Amino acid sequence: MITEHPIWHATIIDDVVRALDSSVSDGLTEHEASVRRQTYGPNSLPKGAIEHPVRRYMRQLNAPLVYILILAGCVTVIVSGITDAIVIFGVLILNAVIGFLQEGKATAALASLAANIQGETTAVRSRMRVRIAMPELVPGDVVLLEAGDKVPADLRLLWVKDLAIAEAVLTGKSVPSEKHTAVLEATAQVADRTNMAYASTVVVRGSAKGVVVATGTRTEVGTISALLDTAPQLQTPLTRQIAKFSSILLYAIIGLAAVTFLVGIARGNTVVDMLIVSVALSVGAVPEGLPAAVTIILAIGVNRMAKRRAIIRKLPAVETLGSTTVICSDKTGTLTENQMTVVEIATAGHEYDVEGTGYEPEGYIVSAMGGADTVSTVHTRIRCSPSRDHSKRRPLLYCHDRA
Repeated sequence: MITEHPIWHATIIDDVVRALDSSVSDGLTEHEASVRRQTYGPNSLPKGAIEHPVRRYMRQLNAPLVYILILAGCVTVIVSGITDAIVIFGVLILNAVIGFLQEGKATAALASLAANIQGETTAVRSRMRVRIAMPELVPGDVVLLEAGDKVPADLRLLWVKDLAIAEAVLTGKSVPSEKHTAVLEATAQVADRTNMAYASTVVVRGSAKGVVVATGTRTEVGTISALLDTAPQLQTPLTRQIAKFSSILLYAIIGLAAVTFLVGIARGNTVVDMLIVSVALSVGAVPEGLPAAVTIILAIGVNRMAKRRAIIRKLPAVETLGSTTVICSDKTGTLTENQMTVVEIATAGHEYDVEGTGYEPEGYIVSAMGGADTVSTVHTRIRCSPSRDHSKRRPLLYCHDRA
């Protein structure tokens, strides 16, 4: 029976193997693997619910400005005939088609994550090296890796020889990660777990033996797949601005139409004539070309991002890149959690070490030269507020980038 022990990178090899009820030299038997497969399921990612194409297409019409255009098109049929209405509805259809096609491409690209755990791998079953399909792996299986292999599941490494694995798919690091078998701290993050190998990553150098600790949806790439399926629908700056503009436009059109109607009646015109004039004014005030122009511009941006291997699932999401003011990354290009901390301040004549991490306003600024200089000479982009001096240690009340 497998013992639950999720902190595999902080556990010595003997305890890992014992917890998984496996053997470094023998691996599992076919019977044991079959029983565990029934318990844990196949080593694959679920495809998830597939949205019907009609529903996906109709969702493209779910926007305030589109509602105004639909209303304008219907009124145009009554007032001006079918010819003008065809233009309005043609714009709506084109807008929806572009969004539908782009979202379909993005959905297909995201679905390819489920195909990352496919193919065959080399495992040890009953002391024999065998080639088995990756979906057949179960926790406790002993896997052998060579250069060029795709890691089939999350592994705790048992033995390595000059092993390096490309983990950009998980960590974003542009250089392969050197691996070893030493025990790590329990708080080590995924990018720092150098005694682990994760599903969907690729061995670029060396060889290794590892024991499977997680399969399918319990792997790190499985967690990413689940997060993509449960991602909340957030409004982008553009969608918020268009929604606000649409509301203002709607109220303005209704107000102008009402004023025009009342003024015309007051001047002696007939109700029918003024109704026609008010409707014509309302239709003329609606910017029919705006949705098409916005969609085409966003589609061009999405295509440019796709050429750079960036998947944009929703068209408006590409606009957020233009609204981004700060991107934090380390020297390898890995995006951070927006919690970068100042650790050293260098001015023209002094150097200071900054203690404290995260957003908590706690820590100290210590003069690296041992002097009692004040911190008022710190670079203007860093705003700090020390209040007192305790043997060259100044309480750091707050220190952040003003840019």
